[in-house]
Amino acid sequence: MFDKILIANRGEIAARVIRACKELDIATVAVFSEADRDALHVQMADEAVCVGSARARDSYLNVRNIISAAVLTGAKAIHPGFGFLSENSVFASQCEDCGIKFIGPGAEAIRALGDKANAKALAKAAGIPVIPDSGGLVKNYEAAAAFARAAGYPVMIKASAGGGGKGIRAVYSEPELEGAFLTAKSEARAAFSDDGVYMEKMIQNARHIEVQIIADGLGNYIHLGERDCSVQRGNQKLLEEAPASVDEKKRAEMGGCAILAAKKAGYENAGTVEFLVDKNGGFYFMEMNARIQVEHPVTEMITGVDIVNEQIRIAAGLPLSVKQEDVRITGHAIECRINAEAPRRNFAPCAGKINYLLLPAGGLGLRVESALYAGYDVPPYYDSMLAKVITHGKTRDEAIRKMRRALGEFVINGVETNIDFQLEMLNDEDFIERNVDTGFVARMINK
Repeated sequence: MFDKILIANRGEIAARVIRACKELDIATVAVFSEADRDALHVQMADEAVCVGSARARDSYLNVRNIISAAVLTGAKAIHPGFGFLSENSVFASQCEDCGIKFIGPGAEAIRALGDKANAKALAKAAGIPVIPDSGGLVKNYEAAAAFARAAGYPVMIKASAGGGGKGIRAVYSEPELEGAFLTAKSEARAAFSDDGVYMEKMIQNARHIEVQIIADGLGNYIHLGERDCSVQRGNQKLLEEAPASVDEKKRAEMGGCAILAAKKAGYENAGTVEFLVDKNGGFYFMEMNARIQVEHPVTEMITGVDIVNEQIRIAAGLPLSVKQEDVRITGHAIECRINAEAPRRNFAPCAGKINYLLLPAGGLGLRVESALYAGYDVPPYYDSMLAKVITHGKTRDEAIRKMRRALGEFVINGVETNIDFQLEMLNDEDFIERNVDTGFVARMINK
């Protein structure tokens, strides 16, 4: 086992990994930007190193400085969390070149899956159902128009190197196409330094369901069931729950496809295979995320498997601590992402100083993942997520009632948040009845 790990991230995921390391008696190194000098993850770690100025590209995306911090502090491994460098194959490769273990898949697997068009081709070759698509990058508007006419509107334009909802546009008719195509390429270039896009037929009124997989370096692959991530705004998730409303046969089928995709990519460590599910229950491979997901706690709550712990064990060369036949899904879990944003103003991010904070606490089946404290300045440079509230109950209804109670106790003064909007969704009849698809939030906003 490692004696020291550097966490190349910030906020609640950095705090989550530090806590896991402490439980394994592993020393930790935090990295931080000038904007995060007083952040909680910096205070929690055994050591902390400033890696640059406030801008992410100068700090949390600064490969040279982060690897230098690991070398200088003697960290034997780096956990990238999610976002930032977590799916950067160059970073993973350079870690290995410097004798530092990257806690995630190998660089080759990241490259294979990081290109979304390539990942779909890999899934198709493995016999996994895929959405009809352009079969590769769409080079220009003429090629985009030709695909759209052949597939039929509506269609989706997606950044090939994408993630986090960036570089994605839905197009419902030909007059919208050129502007959406150019905008998607521009957004992809800004977010990923790669303006490559591909296109696919849009599955309307679909549910977004993902399967959590874990694979060690000894040939063992398991899945931990599925999560429903259909509650989204602008292709970014707001609320997730597990399990999804699928029967055991469909769960086994989707889980089998997820493991098949992982094996085809030679995948190691934790990852997520994402599917779109149509109104008739048919499912289609969408992409595979080569990292831990924001919503991993709901899977942990229903299976009892500590996914971050497993990530560290796998990187240290140890086998999975659980076999597929040992995985049991118990009860229901819901996660609400608490963001500093204004839902009724197009979810505009809201920076500022938190002058009063009361986190929900107490009660069976409640978990809060956060790096907040009173007096903390929410910086404008990064993602707007402040915390995650997770509840677990014997039934979905019980988990919902626990979440309503928890959010009713959650007080943040100083910045606008989406807490009230989350409560609105939890009380919406369609949500309660599970009449939810990826258009649910848009319909809520327009009520």
